[in-house]
Amino acid sequence: MAPMASRPPGLDSRLENTCVYCGCGYGTRDHVPPRILLDEPYPEANLPVVKACHSCNNRISRDEEYLACLIECIICGTTDPAKVSRTKIAQTLERNARLRREIESGRQENDDGSLMWRFEAERVRNVVLKLARGHVAYELSTERLDEPDYVLALPLITMTEEQREAFETVTNETFIGWPEIGSRAFHRIFATSDNQLIHQDWITVQPGRYRYSVHWTGSVVHIVISDYLACIVSWA
Repeated sequence: MAPMASRPPGLDSRLENTCVYCGCGYGTRDHVPPRILLDEPYPEANLPVVKACHSCNNRISRDEEYLACLIECIICGTTDPAKVSRTKIAQTLERNARLRREIESGRQENDDGSLMWRFEAERVRNVVLKLARGHVAYELSTERLDEPDYVLALPLITMTEEQREAFETVTNETFIGWPEIGSRAFHRIFATSDNQLIHQDWITVQPGRYRYSVHWTGSVVHIVISDYLACIVSWA
């Protein structure tokens, strides 16, 4: 995969001075995804960064931390810092006893020994929607400040074979029209021998940790976190 430039050639300046999450003036830069969802060493070339105001950059940082720790605890079946795999998450759980208690309170063991985890759906939705808006802005140089019609987050393993295939192949399709000239989406299309336009597939930020796909219209974003959580955000 070719490295992502910080600003593609030909990109216009409409988002240069605005927060991609609320449309107000920006004062910071926000990583999409946040580093809590990634492992060190962080990817140097493929870590998207967008403009954000201080409020949007910081207001759901606790939710991002919650989601990252929740996923790792579910994967490992425990909230014990000594037994989780990701060093960063172990350190976070060790440091933040309150967060650990919040996640542990949702842990339930069934009669057959399997585990069920209750979670705070609104916090998960906050993170997924912010990620989707950031990816649309980064890839298409446009904003989706309106509420989406559909936000879904569920484990990949709960999908049927047909659902998984549809989820994985959403961007590998031909289409009529062009993404905006200069946008990253524009630089990721190619023509087939019969002059059909194909948009490139999933963008991997860090293997095994985070990948995403943005439909060139900006109407659908697919995200996979830690090869576990599948997310879909859709606008009409």
